[in-house]
Amino acid sequence: MTITVRAQQGDTLDALCHRHLRATAAVTEQALALNPGLAELGPVLPEGHAVTLPEAAPQPERNDTINLWS
Repeated sequence: MTITVRAQQGDTLDALCHRHLRATAAVTEQALALNPGLAELGPVLPEGHAVTLPEAAPQPERNDTINLWS
């Protein structure tokens, strides 16, 4: 499933992915594949440009541990 969003003034593809999907890892590359020619527009997207974004995959929960005695 995909969603279509419109770029706001000064938006980059990373910013759109982060704002709408709360992720950028691997999502940005998928969005480029879904939008042929998007990279040719440059790093800052034109205001109002429609961009198709992929459905975000659930992120695994991080379980960081601290070793007090190394």
